Amino acid sequence: MFWSNKSVPFNAAKDIPPLDGKVILITGGNVGLGKQAVLEYARHNPRLIWLAARSVQKANAAADEIRLQVPNAPIQVLELDLASFASIKEAAATVLSTSPRLDILMLNAGIMAAPPGLTADGYELQFGTNHMGHALLTKLLLPLLTRTATPDTTNPRPDVRIITLSSHGHVYASKPGIAFPTLKTRAEPMGALGRYYQSKLANVLWARQLARAYPQFTVASIHPGVVQTNLLENAAGAPAVVRAITKVVVGLGLLTPVEQGVRNQLWASVAPVRDGESGVVSGEYYEPVGVAGMGSRDGRDEGLARRLWEWTEGELEGHVV
Repeated sequence: MFWSNKSVPFNAAKDIPPLDGKVILITGGNVGLGKQAVLEYARHNPRLIWLAARSVQKANAAADEIRLQVPNAPIQVLELDLASFASIKEAAATVLSTSPRLDILMLNAGIMAAPPGLTADGYELQFGTNHMGHALLTKLLLPLLTRTATPDTTNPRPDVRIITLSSHGHVYASKPGIAFPTLKTRAEPMGALGRYYQSKLANVLWARQLARAYPQFTVASIHPGVVQTNLLENAAGAPAVVRAITKVVVGLGLLTPVEQGVRNQLWASVAPVRDGESGVVSGEYYEPVGVAGMGSRDGRDEGLARRLWEWTEGELEGHVV
C-alpha cells in the first residue's frame, strides 16, 4: 500500500545474493517484518542469523516456524529487551563472545503509540526503545562490525550494512524536531503519536550521522510502508479515533502484507552501494522500495543530526567499556 511509482524492482527470492559466510542480526525477529526478514535471509545460505527478541519463548517459536519452510536454517535466538540497557549489554556480550563477524545489523524492532512511560533507564518509552536501545546495541557491537568491515586477503571488499527502521511518520514530528527536554520524561503533553514521530525522526537523524562517523559501513534508514504487523494493532496509546480507523483498515485488508512490506529493508541491506542516485547511498532515508529524497526537512538537518548524535553519545558514555 502507498507504493511509489519510482519504486525499485526488488524480488527477495531473486535479488538477495548468496549470503555464504555472512552473519546477520535482526532485532524484533520473532514477528512481523523481522520474522519475514529472517525467513528471506535464511533462504540464501547465511552462516548465522541472530534472531533477537524480548521473549525467548516467542523467538524459539518463530525460529521453529521458519525451519518448517527452510530446514536447518542457521538461526540463533538472542534475548534482547531494548527498553533495558542491562539486557542490551548482556545480548551484545553474547554476540561479541561467540560470533566471528557481523555483516548485517538490522535494527527492526520498535513500538508505536505506546501509553506514557519510561524505560528501565529513565528515557521516554518510545524514544528509549526505538532510538536509545538500538543506539547502545550498535555502539556495543562496533568492534565486531569494524573488524568485519576491515579488508583482508579472504575478504578484500567487505560489505557491512546497518539498517534502521524508521517511518514516514517522522515527517509529522513537532518543531523543533527533537524536543530534548522531553527525552527523559514521560512527555505526556506530546501525545502517544507525537512521541512516536519524535522517535522515528531520531532514527533518521542518527542513521545519517552514523554514516558520517563510520564511512566503512553502509547505513540507511527506511520506511517499510503501511504494513499489516502487530505494531499498528498494539498502538494502545493512540487516540480512540486512530485506533478505530486502524481496526477498520485492518479488517478490510487494506494494509501491505509483510511479504511485500519487508522488501525495502531487505533491498537496503543487499542492493549495490552507490555514490549517486541509483543504489544505496549511506546515510540516506528510503521509502518503498529504494525511493530516496522523501525525508522531512528536519530529517535532513545536519545540525540537528549532530546535536542528537552528541546528546546520545553523552548518554551512552558510561555504558560502554
